[in-house]
Amino acid sequence: MALNKELLKILACPKCKGDLELLPQEEGLKCRACDVVYPVREEIPVMLIDEAVAVAKWDQGVRESKG
Repeated sequence: MALNKELLKILACPKCKGDLELLPQEEGLKCRACDVVYPVREEIPVMLIDEAVAVAKWDQGVRESKG
C-alpha cells in the first residue's frame, strides 16, 4: 500500500514548514531547505525533527537518527 497522496500534499517540514519531496521507493520525505530526510516506517511518515536524517548520511545508507 502506497502513501496517501492527499496526505503528502498537506505535509510540511516540521522545522521550516517547507515542501517535502517523496523519495523513490517511498522510504523517506526530503526537505531540500533543511537538507534532511524524514523516514517513512511501515508506511507512516515520522515527522519528528529529532528523527530526521541528514541527506548526506541518508545517501550513505543511514536510515535512523542517532540523536
